[in-house]
Amino acid sequence: MNIQAVEESEARFEAYVQAVTSVIGHKDRALPLRDYCKGLLVETGRKSVEPMAAVTAPDKTAPQHQSLLHFVGNAPWSDAAVLQKVRDLTLPALEQPASIWTRISCSSTLESINFSAFNRSRLKAG
Repeated sequence: MNIQAVEESEARFEAYVQAVTSVIGHKDRALPLRDYCKGLLVETGRKSVEPMAAVTAPDKTAPQHQSLLHFVGNAPWSDAAVLQKVRDLTLPALEQPASIWTRISCSSTLESINFSAFNRSRLKAG
């Protein structure tokens, strides 16, 4: 991946986090949300806050662990609103034939998401 592609990917990720932050409330939740999302994307094996903390803040794992625990444990936002925002942000890309499949491999992520309202046949890359 070239530098321009990395920069574009990072910009899309930051825009995604900013958009989701709009439904979780206070702007102070943007950084923990970003770190949590990054933790979900990296290949650490388990998707719990301890390995996420080690990856997202290797020099301050203990405080990062506490921050992520607090973020996940004290979640006053509406789950329905967050899921709707995620659908609004991701569904258009998923509906485009093969475009997202040529850029990233989503199989493990998609397996963990409930797309009950979404036509599962559209998820087939072929």
